[in-house]
Amino acid sequence: MKPIWDKGRPVNSLIQKYTVGKDRELDMLLARYDILGSIAHITMLESVGLLGRTELETLTKGLRELLDLVDKGEFIIEEGVEDVHSEVEALLTRKYGDIGKKIHSGRSRNDQVLVDLKLFTRGRICGIVKAVNMLFDTLIRQSNRFRDVLLPGYTHLQTAMPSSFGLWFGAYAESLTDDTVMLKAAFDICNRNPLGSAAGYGSSFPLDRQMTTDLLGFESMDYNVVYAQMTRGKTERIVSTALASVAATLSKLSFDACLYNSQNFGFIHLPDDCTTGSSIMPHKKNPDVFELTRAKCNRLQSIPEQITIMTNNLPSGYFRDMQLVKEVFLPAFDELEECLTMVNYMAEKMEVNPDILKDDRYDSIFSVEEVNRMVLDGVPFRDAYVKVGNDIEQGVFKADKRIHHTHQGSIGNLCNDSIRSRMESLTDSFPFDKIDSALKRLAGR
Repeated sequence: MKPIWDKGRPVNSLIQKYTVGKDRELDMLLARYDILGSIAHITMLESVGLLGRTELETLTKGLRELLDLVDKGEFIIEEGVEDVHSEVEALLTRKYGDIGKKIHSGRSRNDQVLVDLKLFTRGRICGIVKAVNMLFDTLIRQSNRFRDVLLPGYTHLQTAMPSSFGLWFGAYAESLTDDTVMLKAAFDICNRNPLGSAAGYGSSFPLDRQMTTDLLGFESMDYNVVYAQMTRGKTERIVSTALASVAATLSKLSFDACLYNSQNFGFIHLPDDCTTGSSIMPHKKNPDVFELTRAKCNRLQSIPEQITIMTNNLPSGYFRDMQLVKEVFLPAFDELEECLTMVNYMAEKMEVNPDILKDDRYDSIFSVEEVNRMVLDGVPFRDAYVKVGNDIEQGVFKADKRIHHTHQGSIGNLCNDSIRSRMESLTDSFPFDKIDSALKRLAGR
């Protein structure tokens, strides 16, 4: 099949194959959004006189039928078709003749793929936020459940001060709230409509960009048409940075879990069905889920840099380099969502050791508690510090393991309700319901 830009000259098959790359495969992820964007676009075209009412009804019916095929998993991009945009236009033209050729008036594949990517990204951020909230709820629940179970805190991988599982689980829950701030900022940047910028310089047609903005549930449009094109690559970099922030939290939690699960620590225990074995060592119960999560999340953290390297030396305007960004960006959502789901499952199943600090090796972590007690009795801090340090060196320090931490965010005052309130406020700030309603109207549902 000829590409939609064909002007009657033969296309070198080698060039065609190289320039199409993985577009056909990756564009399957964008098919739903390409169709929804096209429905919004033709609705606007009819309103400004570039389509007749009957033509709009015919094309809308055809596009909604294609949307049903996507939902059933029956939509394909045929061999020889360059991308999803070409497939949709070809199918409509095949079925309705010249009417199908009219849907591209006033747009370019440049703004078409831009709107597809923004709709895709916006929808996938919704899924990530839900998965983050699921893990957040589990971590808060475990924090409250094990709030009084103490464990040693570490600095420089040396025992430092008393901590608790309440603090440990709660720390990662609060980390996810900051990650959600990043997700909201990224969401706001991609929740702007580029449609109508065409190839980056607008159109002489009297397009109503506000109409497509409203129809697609965008908060606003990317106003300047040149800038709308400049968001290609930039949006993906910003969004992938937010995804990387979530991934960093999961990676750190996974490292802790691997460490704490080892026999030398023995702070947590993973059920047998959450571990794997060795082909030679019958005693092994390996925390492979956390190890793989750590590696996957470290890989996810490389994506913003990959996108930067591909796009940072480009001037304004569109360049084919942008096509390669899809290859690292689009799959990131599935990978991160899977990691969130698996870490949530492991956190739910995780068992904690309630007797860690009965081991005398951890007595020294109570040294600061003793220093503080002496200070409260009137001893200058530096003198108390020297006295306790000397007792430890001489082997005469006796640990008093009573803990009384009361300030906000400490062992005895986790502030989990405040952390939860912050997360709920952040989650409520996403206009997911508004967007869902707008897209359902376009889809005729």
